[in-house]
Amino acid sequence: MTSPSLPRHLLKTSWAHADGELLIGGQPVSAIAAALNADAFYVYDAALMRQRMAELRAALPAGVHIRYALKANPYPPVAALMAGLADGMDVASANELRIALDAGVAAQDISFAGPGKRDAELAQAIVAGCLINLESLNEAARVAALGKSLDRKPRVALRLNPDFELRGAGMRMSGGAKPFGVDAEDAPEALCEIAALGLDCEGLHIFSGSQSLKADAIAASLEQAYALAERLLPHLAAPLRQLNLGGGFGIPYFPGEPPLDLAPISAALKGIVTRAGQTMPQADLHLELGRYLVGEAGCYVTRIVDRKLSRGQVFLITAGGMNHHLAASGNLGQVLRKNYPVAIGNRFTAATEENATVCGPLCSPLDVLAENYALPRAEVGDLVVVFQSGAYGASASPQGFLSHAPLVETLVG
Repeated sequence: MTSPSLPRHLLKTSWAHADGELLIGGQPVSAIAAALNADAFYVYDAALMRQRMAELRAALPAGVHIRYALKANPYPPVAALMAGLADGMDVASANELRIALDAGVAAQDISFAGPGKRDAELAQAIVAGCLINLESLNEAARVAALGKSLDRKPRVALRLNPDFELRGAGMRMSGGAKPFGVDAEDAPEALCEIAALGLDCEGLHIFSGSQSLKADAIAASLEQAYALAERLLPHLAAPLRQLNLGGGFGIPYFPGEPPLDLAPISAALKGIVTRAGQTMPQADLHLELGRYLVGEAGCYVTRIVDRKLSRGQVFLITAGGMNHHLAASGNLGQVLRKNYPVAIGNRFTAATEENATVCGPLCSPLDVLAENYALPRAEVGDLVVVFQSGAYGASASPQGFLSHAPLVETLVG
């Protein structure tokens, strides 16, 4: 059963409880903390990740491949799990490439994107045999030169900056001037120059935004991406073999946000798959998803180390804060700070008694995990749980700030 005290959009993940305590992967949260001997940690539920992928596979048409964007959560056990669930991975650094390979992903199923790849990283990608998403003609020239010096044939795709953006996206990655990819209007000339460099461009990469809950907007973006790829077919020196249409599938974080409706997206993709069979029959179609696959399956847990009252306001001071979970503090892209869903894990079914502000241990007024949040009365030693924390958590946070101890991560279920 689920806790009635949680925001409605969290009921989808069916967090269970026993004896009043939150269960994650079937284990009481206090037992997980004890086993880890940790006062601050991330815990990821493998069963929820498997469930999300199964639901996605059932909703999407055959012929659409799913690549896991490792940047969302590069924790090696999560990467190993996703290696068995997804059809490949997208990485954005040499270290992510290593994690993907160590997880068992075949090099031919790895794509490497990012606007600032260094020569050493490009060389590693060339030697490994993964697909390099070229972000500029300068990068293309460097890849060609490295390929000759290494006596290897680089595998490349061209990343495009289209003239449209994903409406409702938390982060807009296209439209206007961007550091990502080659502007769509310059793509015909770029493809000719890439061919002149002796590079075989086997794919196109079109990623317009992330974290959108507007299904119709995502569907339209996918259709626009496919139409752009179709227009560029005459400028390719060889048939297109891979088309990365992007993703942008969001998850709800805040009250009033509904879960993403996959039906309009599925309908759009069915049309794209049909068209692709006629206009680019040799091309594999890919979606690049990260947060949607793992975000709702993770929790950040931190212990209360102090309770204080300041001018009528209750403050719960925790062992970890924005140094472990920058996004929950509101400092990873929020314009106006909003609370992630929070609970007291070892008092999961207790009635709310007070409004409290949960603050981390840093000497900064920005170190807030929940502000004026309705909670059961919590004491020193209790465990604060921040939900929707499976993506852009540990690896996206300034763990070295003020030199606090690094946190722990674990995969259960």
